[in-house]
Order: sequence, then structure tokens, then C-alpha cells
Amino acid sequence: MRATKIVTSFIRDNDKLLILKRSDKVKSMKGLWAGISGIIENNEEPLSRAKIEIFEEVGITEDKINLIKATEEMRISSPQYKNHEWEIFPFLFEANNPKITLNWENSDFKWINIEELENYETVPSLQKVLFNLL
Repeated sequence: MRATKIVTSFIRDNDKLLILKRSDKVKSMKGLWAGISGIIENNEEPLSRAKIEIFEEVGITEDKINLIKATEEMRISSPQYKNHEWEIFPFLFEANNPKITLNWENSDFKWINIEELENYETVPSLQKVLFNLL
């Protein structure tokens, strides 16, 4: 089975959690709600990639976030592709009232209470990934 290594980061501001709606311009999971994600390239450190993705996708610089928790990578099957799974490296960051500037990869964002996540159509197993961080 083929695996793609990705980071998925969540940003928390007090009791609120940032979620992003994937745009129609991305290759996969269009229109679904997600954390801040990106493919790990070559032998890149997952934490470094997570910080790069946060800056690229929502415009928050590294000095404005604090790492709260990272967990072991998780394997999630990919319903879109046969014989494929995502190897996800999850991170939880905290930020204080950050300004969000979306790039082309996402079309919308929301700050929600964690228990509200189940009300959104998300990428596969997003809630499971988040709960491993809480």
C-alpha cells in the first residue's frame, strides 16, 4: 500500500479551534473542512513543514504560535484512492487572536468550539486526529 506523509495542524485561540474549508483549486478533498495540512517533502522534519504550512495557508508567522502538543503519526485510509493511506503527523498550536489571511488552498475559515467539529463535513478522520491531540 502506498502512503503519503502529511502534517495536519490545529490552531487554538482560547477555547476556539481554527478549521479551514478546502478550495475547489486543490487536488483532493475539495470543499471539505480540515486543519492546516501539507505534504512532507523528501526527508523534511514534520514540525518544520507544519510551521511552513501555517504561514502559507493562514499567514501566521512562527513567532505568533506556540506548540502545545504533537503526537505519534497516524495511518488513515484514503477513501478517494485505492491502495493508499495518509500517514498523518498531528500538531496542536496555540495563538493569541491571530489575523487569518487565506491563500488559494482554502476558501473559508471558522473558529469553532471543539465539540462543534462533528457538525462539519470534514476530511477523513479529522475528529480522530484532533482527539489524539487533546
